[in-house]
Amino acid sequence: YVRQTLDNNRLSYGKFTEKFEREFAKIHNRKFAMVTNSGTSGLQIALQALKEYLGWNDGDEVLVPAITFIASSNVIIHNNLKPVFVDVEPDYYCIDPKKIEEKISKKTRAIMPVHLFGQSADMEPILKIANRYKLKIIEDSCETMLINYQGKPVGSLGDISVYSTYVAHLIVTGVGGIITTNDEDLAKMMKSLMFHGRDNIYLRIEDDDNIKNKVKLNALIERRFQFEYVGHSFRLTEMEGALGLAELEGRNKIIKKRQFVGRQLTKKLNLFANYFQLPKVRQNAEHIFMLYPVVIKDDRIEKEDFLLYLEENGIETRLFMPLLSQPIYKKIFGDIENKYPIAKNLVSRGFIIGSNPYLSQSDIKYVRDLFYKYLKDEKLLGK
Repeated sequence: YVRQTLDNNRLSYGKFTEKFEREFAKIHNRKFAMVTNSGTSGLQIALQALKEYLGWNDGDEVLVPAITFIASSNVIIHNNLKPVFVDVEPDYYCIDPKKIEEKISKKTRAIMPVHLFGQSADMEPILKIANRYKLKIIEDSCETMLINYQGKPVGSLGDISVYSTYVAHLIVTGVGGIITTNDEDLAKMMKSLMFHGRDNIYLRIEDDDNIKNKVKLNALIERRFQFEYVGHSFRLTEMEGALGLAELEGRNKIIKKRQFVGRQLTKKLNLFANYFQLPKVRQNAEHIFMLYPVVIKDDRIEKEDFLLYLEENGIETRLFMPLLSQPIYKKIFGDIENKYPIAKNLVSRGFIIGSNPYLSQSDIKYVRDLFYKYLKDEKLLGK
């Protein structure tokens, strides 16, 4: 597809990107999908569209989990809205539905559940709360796609969902994102916002190439540079769209490999279940293991020492997203970590290792052997 794009000499939005959008929407049970240049841009557009469409005011609130990548809450701030943090589940790490209602105020307008590490947030109770309080739901599904929650595609339940196709994610275009919705008016507005806020009648620069009627063509050209919103340039290139389409066609292989690697890691590392909390799979849901989160249970294990040991032996690690301790957030919100004890503990004791689909059985065994050797060397086994 990428070669065909180059042969066709079209690098802007074209037939491969359009097909990528259609297929992605179909797979995720949505009427509309729009590709963007990043998941962050998609979240920015989603909130901007909802704010404009529904008449939200500056300072209105959006609930967001206390553990997520900083982009989830940054886009709320960029739209002059206020992120209100909610503590997370101790076992699945997503926003805790039991703690949402206590955070709702007269200014609350939306909930942004984040489907973290390759697994859905618990959407059933979240949807009930949103319906009760007439709140919108923006699903941040940048780390989770192609799988189901209670028999429905992850990202198909909220008003708007946003996915990422960044290089380290599940469907890869290098950089990129996808917005999905069933609301046609919102879809048109978001499409316009991605194209500088351009008049919806003219969202593709090649439209006039296909119009033969002179009167219609002239009318279209007149509106070429008419803008309805203060928009952005958040488009994906045709080459990236072509790459995404090819990736999407191989999705079953991606799903199967990632789930196999995740299950094998759990099987091997379950030998050390007294020392580490391994990822759990939600009942009636699937996990695609974009990442493999681990939480240290044994207080005798020093996290920094253990991570250094893994890194020195070729295992890359990452921290749980320490959102509330970021310098800029401390400056904006103050020291608020203690208000979110589950998130604070997970940040303190949790870490992430890779679970990419190319890990072999020998790679997985190597990870297990390193865990074993560390515990043995520290004289912790059997104690």
